[in-house]
Formats: sequence, C-alpha cells, structure tokens
Amino acid sequence: MKFPLLKYKWKLVLLSACALLLTSGCGNAPSGPAQTQASSGTESKQPRTNLPMPPANAETRDTAKSGGQYGWTQLDSRRSQLADYAGQVVVLDFWATYCPPCLEETPHLVSLQKRYGAQGLKVIGLNVGGPDDRPKVAAYVEQFKVQYTLGYPDQATVDLYLGTNDNIPQTLVFDRQGKLIKHFVGFDPQVSAELDRTIENAVTGGK
Repeated sequence: MKFPLLKYKWKLVLLSACALLLTSGCGNAPSGPAQTQASSGTESKQPRTNLPMPPANAETRDTAKSGGQYGWTQLDSRRSQLADYAGQVVVLDFWATYCPPCLEETPHLVSLQKRYGAQGLKVIGLNVGGPDDRPKVAAYVEQFKVQYTLGYPDQATVDLYLGTNDNIPQTLVFDRQGKLIKHFVGFDPQVSAELDRTIENAVTGGK
C-alpha cells in the first residue's frame, strides 16, 4: 500500500525538477536577444555601410562658394585643399560620429598616421554628419585620441567624391602627385587589409 504514495512523491519530485529547469531557461532568456543582436551586427557589415549623409544646408553651400573648389575647413577654421599636400600621400576619410563603421575605422586611421606619418602620409578626416554632428566632434577626438587633421568639407568636395554614392565611411587614397589611386566604401577586415597595402605601396613607391 505504500507504493502508490512513493510513486506520488516521485511525481512531485519530477514536476519540481521540470519547473526548476523551466525557470532556469527563463532566466537565460536574455542571451537569445544578445545573440541575435551580435548576429545582426555581423550581418550589417555585409552591405559595408548603409548610412547616408544628411542633406546639405545653406551654410555648407555658402562655405563652398566662398572657399573655392574642392576644399574643406579645418577645426581651427583654416582653409585647406588637396593641392596643399603636394608630395604627400593623402587619405581623405568621409565620416560621421553616428556611423558605427566610421568609428570602427578611426583607430585604424590613427594607427596608420602614426606608422607612416614620418614617411609622408597625411590622413584627413572630413566630417559629413551635418550641423547636429559638429558639437560631438570634440568628444570623438578625445575618445579615439585622434591626432590627424579633421575638418568639414565644402559641398563641392562632397559632390565631387561622394556624388554617386553618399554612404559612409568612404576613404580615398591619393598618391604624391595628387592622383586618386583607391576609393573604399565602408569598412570591414577586407577593406582594412587592402587599405594597409595601398598606403604602404603609395608611401614606399611599391618597393
């Protein structure tokens, strides 16, 4: 007569164990969305970037008219253009603080400037995030310890280099004669490796 009671107790134990497992599963539930987020982050790199620039406003158009063609204004308000860096290998990087691939690329650009600066490399970051992004640039410089030149391009410069594709980041490499030798759209490990090779060849003359 004791067996039915024993069987009943075992059922209670099994039910309790199942309940415990279900509770543990619910406790681990947040790992599901985290994995999904990680996957989506990786997948988002397949189209290398999908972050269009904000439309040009009257201020940037006026700057382009008064400042000459194909130039930019540095953070200290000085005017520059590509011709100012004749004899150097120049990297123009179009970026914004709201662009994750741009932020991923920044430490790499910092490293390249340190590595090849003495050999004539000049990295120039041109912010195309619009007026709302400009107040965030100082924090960006501090966060990434940016030591290369930063500025805001004239609309004519943006139209020239990004006219057919306004996704960012875009990175252009010019040789010492001012000739465009490579134009990268987006940033991922493949772009990083090719950017390294391009700059090394340009700086060393392919030697």
